[in-house]
Amino acid sequence: MWIQSLSLTDIRSYEQLDCPFDQGVTAFVGRNGQGKTNIVEAIGYLATLSSHRVASDLPLVRQGCERGYIRASVSSADRDVLLEIAITPGKANKARINKSPLPRTRDILGIVRAVVFAPEDLELVKGDPSARRRFLDELLVQRIPRLAGTRADYDRVLKQRNALLKSASIARRAGADRIVQTLEVWDEQLATHGGELIAARISLLNELMPLAQQQYAMVSGSDTDMVLNAMYQSSLGDEAVLSTDREEWSAQLLSAIHLRRKDELDRGVTLVGPHRDDVALQLGNFAAKGYVSHGESWSLALSLRLGAFDLLTSDGESPILILDDVFAELDTQRRAHLATHVGTAQQAFITAAVADDVPAELSGARIEVSKGGVCHV
Repeated sequence: MWIQSLSLTDIRSYEQLDCPFDQGVTAFVGRNGQGKTNIVEAIGYLATLSSHRVASDLPLVRQGCERGYIRASVSSADRDVLLEIAITPGKANKARINKSPLPRTRDILGIVRAVVFAPEDLELVKGDPSARRRFLDELLVQRIPRLAGTRADYDRVLKQRNALLKSASIARRAGADRIVQTLEVWDEQLATHGGELIAARISLLNELMPLAQQQYAMVSGSDTDMVLNAMYQSSLGDEAVLSTDREEWSAQLLSAIHLRRKDELDRGVTLVGPHRDDVALQLGNFAAKGYVSHGESWSLALSLRLGAFDLLTSDGESPILILDDVFAELDTQRRAHLATHVGTAQQAFITAAVADDVPAELSGARIEVSKGGVCHV
C-alpha cells in the first residue's frame, strides 16, 4: 500500500498543498514550525480519522476557515482509489471514494493503513490510561473497520447514560427516583457494545504482544534480559475473567453495572466499562510507568509501534510507516534498529529538523519544508 499523491486544502498551515510521492522513503526536512508534521498528520488521519497530536478536529482546519479537505490517491494490491475527507469542526465530517459520497465518514477506514511513531508516544508508557486505550482502539479499527461502529455506538450510549445518571442523581436527592427505571435500557446497550469492544481489545493484545516482545528484544540487544509484558486491566477489577468471548464480557459488565448501581447514582457517572480500562505495561517484574528510564520509555514505545507494524503486515499488506521527528531522540542502537525496519516498508514518511537526523542508509526522496511550502530536493 502506498500514497501516490496528497492534496491539502485549508489544513493546518496549508491553504493549498499538492505533493506527488513515490514508493520507498520520503523525508520532510525543515526547521520546527514550518509545517512538516502537518503533512504526515494528514496522512495518518486517513488511516484512523484522528490526529496523533490533538484530540479534536478543530486545530486541523486552517484558522479562519469553515472546513478543510484531505485528498489522496492510494494504490493497494487490488485497486487504486481517490479518497477525500472534508473536516468540519463541530459538524459531521464527510468522505468520498472515487468521487462517490459515503453514508458515514468511518466507511473510509481500512483503505489506508498506517503506523505513526512520534514523540507523543512516550504517553503510551508514562501517560494516562486513555493513551493506551486509544493505541489499541486505533489499531483495532484499522484491522477490523466495523469496530469503528462499535466504538461510536458505545460512546453514544455512554454519553446518554451519563446524562441520565446525572439527572437521576439530582432527582433522587429531590425525592423522586422514577427516572432510574429507564436506566435498564441503557445498561443492556452499554454491556452489549462494551463487551464486544473489550473482547476485541484483549484478542488484539494477545496477537500484538509476541511481536512487540520480539521488537523489544532486538531494540535492547544484549543490554537486558528483561521481557516486555502487558496485561489488560478491566474496570471490573482483578476478579474479571480476561476471555475473548464478547458474550461473556457483556454478561460480566451487566452484572457489574447492577452491583455498582448505588455508587453510579450517587456520583452521576458510569463507573464500569471499556472507557475506564487500562493496559498495564511491565518490564520484567516491574511496572513500566514510574520505573523505566527515559531511554527505556522510548524503547517500549518503539517496540509497541513496530509490533503494530508487523501485525498489520501479517494481514497481507505493508502499512505506511510514519516517523515524526523521532530519530533525533534515539541513541545509535535504537536509530539503527528503526532504520532497518523502515527499509521493510513499502512506503515510509520521515520528518526531521535537519538532514543529518535522517540515517544515511535511508535513501529516497528529500523534501524541504519552509514557511508552509515544499520543495523537492
